[in-house]
Amino acid sequence: MVKKFIKKYFESFAYFYSYLRYRILILFIISLLIGVLDGFGLTMFLPLLQMVNKSSEVDPASLGNLRFVVDFFNNMGISMTLLSVLLIMAIFFFVKGIITYVGSIYNVNVREDFISRLRVRNIKGLNNLAYKYFVMSDIGRIQNTLSGEVDRVAAAYSNYFKAFQDGVLVIVYMGFAFTMDAQFALLVTVGGVLTNFLYKSLYKNTKGVSRTLTGHNNIFQSLIIQNVGNYKYLKATGSLHRYGAKLEESVLKIKESNTKIGKLDSLLIAGREPILIFVVVAVIFIQTSILGSELGPILISLLFFYRALNYLMQMQVKWNKFLAVSGSLENMTSFQKELRKNKEKKGSNILDSRIEEIKLSNVSFYYNQTKILKDISLNIKQNETVAFVGESGSGKTTLVNVIAGLLPPESGKLLANGKNYDDLNMGGLQKKIGYITQDPVIFNDTIFNNISFWSEKNPDNTEKFWKAVNQAAILDFVNELPEKENTILGNNGVNLSGGQRQRISIARELFKEIEILILDEATSALDSETEKAIQGNIELLKGEYTILIVAHRISTIKNADRIVVMKNGEVSNVANFSSLMIESKYFKKLVELQEI
Repeated sequence: MVKKFIKKYFESFAYFYSYLRYRILILFIISLLIGVLDGFGLTMFLPLLQMVNKSSEVDPASLGNLRFVVDFFNNMGISMTLLSVLLIMAIFFFVKGIITYVGSIYNVNVREDFISRLRVRNIKGLNNLAYKYFVMSDIGRIQNTLSGEVDRVAAAYSNYFKAFQDGVLVIVYMGFAFTMDAQFALLVTVGGVLTNFLYKSLYKNTKGVSRTLTGHNNIFQSLIIQNVGNYKYLKATGSLHRYGAKLEESVLKIKESNTKIGKLDSLLIAGREPILIFVVVAVIFIQTSILGSELGPILISLLFFYRALNYLMQMQVKWNKFLAVSGSLENMTSFQKELRKNKEKKGSNILDSRIEEIKLSNVSFYYNQTKILKDISLNIKQNETVAFVGESGSGKTTLVNVIAGLLPPESGKLLANGKNYDDLNMGGLQKKIGYITQDPVIFNDTIFNNISFWSEKNPDNTEKFWKAVNQAAILDFVNELPEKENTILGNNGVNLSGGQRQRISIARELFKEIEILILDEATSALDSETEKAIQGNIELLKGEYTILIVAHRISTIKNADRIVVMKNGEVSNVANFSSLMIESKYFKKLVELQEI
């Protein structure tokens, strides 16, 4: 019941608690100690006021219910002289300073721990995300949530708990004030509550603008990603300025939202002290002129209440700052729920043995309501080279992605060595798979790290590296470089030719000691000479690996053991090149169109 209540009415608290647990209690205790020590220190001002009036003794009764403080020291044999009162006050504030320092350090550690846990949870959530959901997601939102939104959620955490700690101090000082003079305390409390209504509209507006700002940030990140990814096209077609106008429009919308939040925040800060003083002045006038109370106890209560109201105003400011980034917190919680909901399902069975057979039986696959694959049945044997051909949209790449475990079939059975994919640990299976596309993946790092995927540079890995480099036919290229394997390749291998990038991608997969090598249009972006050279490299691997080739150019797969002809999401024929030329009119037409 308590958990449900907190999740329903204190959703932000529940979210932070899921990361911090007992640390929230420690933060509460620290705030409580700071307030109590400060309160006791302020209490000692009343004995000082009595001494100003030439009184040689302190009257404990003048402290109201706080007289126990003076009684405690009297019982300890410490008389309330000017020196002892000053020393006691100094001790209270000194200890408060120590706890404040320790609390600040602890708060920094908790905050950084929260941020690191948040980042790690997001990274794990993203990496465990089902591929099908990922390809249909808003990449701009993912980018923004994993980067900029983390900083804003960190700000939300800081402001939320600063408001929380200020709230604790308000309660402590109010407690001291009520103990000293309940009537005065009640009047100031009423004034403080009334000020809260003044800020209600500000809170509502700030939260609305925060949500709008999060949306604009998501759009901006999406536009930036596309600007960088499509820079060559935009530059070559003179479209950068036109696209830049969209970016500038997005920037102005972000600026507008941030300006609105800044104005609301400025209004809150500017109005804090005038309202605070107005409440205090009004209450003192009522208490002394109308109710006839003495000014001495009122002044001590005033110290408590000034502290309480000050922290109340600070709490309101921090709360408004929290609301200013609450849209990011809502986005983060929503994003993490989506990551959990769309997490890839992983079986527990680990495929230890080599993959001897992959079998598809009546496999179908949908994107939304569109059927991409229709009742596919196919057997792939160990070390067999199988090619997939067909027109664009025929389902070739989708079928290969299903075999690679990226896309789970909607119906039918998909087996590896007779074991259902659903029951297998997919991470273990996919470690046996190498995947190369027409856009090779090159990291901004050394050749060694690109190929070894940041493996330790020990003798065994170095030997594996050079073996993979030799198999991929880039040994001469690497040896001719001044820094050899330590050469930095730059952003996406900007200084490499298309063929060199593909060979490095092939070497990376071979370094992994894979069993299945998938090439999805891997040579379609290359010139004929380079394509022929890389095709020769692949031919040398035939019989050592199970090779699956998605090909647009049929000339590149003439020597495949079998060719799977795809048409409208179905397998129309499966045979070798010679047999298909006789058996399949559709395949023969594809060959003739390419003038092979």
